[in-house]
Amino acid sequence: MRLPRMITLTLAGAAVLLPVAACSSEEPAPGQVPQAATVAPSEEPAEASAHPFTGKPYDELKPVLAVKIENTAAGKPQMGLKSADIVYVEQVEAGLTRLMAIFSSKLPAKVGPVRSARISDLHIAPMFGKPAFSYSGAQSLMLPLIAEASLYDVGDTRNPGAYFRQPGRFAPYNLFANTKPLLAKAPKASKAKDIGFTFGDAPAEGGVDKKAYTVKWPAARFTFAWSEQRKLWMIWQDGKKDMAAEGGQLGAPTIVIQYTKTERSQFHDKNDSYTPLVHTTGKGTAIVLRDGKAFKARWERESEKDGTTFTTESGEPMNFAPGQVWVALASRKPVIP
Repeated sequence: MRLPRMITLTLAGAAVLLPVAACSSEEPAPGQVPQAATVAPSEEPAEASAHPFTGKPYDELKPVLAVKIENTAAGKPQMGLKSADIVYVEQVEAGLTRLMAIFSSKLPAKVGPVRSARISDLHIAPMFGKPAFSYSGAQSLMLPLIAEASLYDVGDTRNPGAYFRQPGRFAPYNLFANTKPLLAKAPKASKAKDIGFTFGDAPAEGGVDKKAYTVKWPAARFTFAWSEQRKLWMIWQDGKKDMAAEGGQLGAPTIVIQYTKTERSQFHDKNDSYTPLVHTTGKGTAIVLRDGKAFKARWERESEKDGTTFTTESGEPMNFAPGQVWVALASRKPVIP
């Protein structure tokens, strides 16, 4: 992945890396670097690491946990989303949306409400290698596909001890999970790796100032409003603040509206409402919200095992702001397939 540009200083025989953007007080005064301090030819200076999902510093890469989370008013406020590295918004039946939250650098104690899997999840998961996947049930016709998918099944059927019913909520919106037991059942889950995201300074050109940006699905509406004070896009859903169970309004420094092809899958519910299949491979356009601006971008994912790259209209990497990333998978024209 593209990391922030670094400079190398040799101090006391060891390599020290500092971001170019560091303030002047962190830079050595002229003539203060010991001339005799060198790195042995066989040694490689260690580069400061930026997490592939967030662009933030990290000590070690940890396993990936993907959790399917309810996203209607009945299931709010959700628990654990503040700790997610990435949150995907996916269209489901009847034009509603559901979330798939990706955890790795941080792991909340509890997550939920946990809901059932959809076919689009199985096409997103391989980008992360073979993550642990937490969900609550699926259509019987989908179960063989889940068994063959690039993921470790830690759903409530395979791992019932990790799940519990949260007091004060009603079924099916009261099923939550303890995250440590989820990962304990997937000891070989893939660790975080490059998935195509780049982080760093925003493009010098192409951004349009935006106070708010609205994305619509047939039966759901998200508005992302820029908070200059918090340096976050605060999230509103269906005209209401999107609150976290832990307290406070949800928000992220980077929002990606990834325009995709959405069509009817072979799956449907008992009311013959068909499950959308959201295509996340191929090429398309996107809008990236960061720093109070909207940037036109392009996305590309060659195969399901590949990551998704985002570039500016001129072909340069479309850097995200370090921190949590929300990816709204949407159609240019909302459609119920």
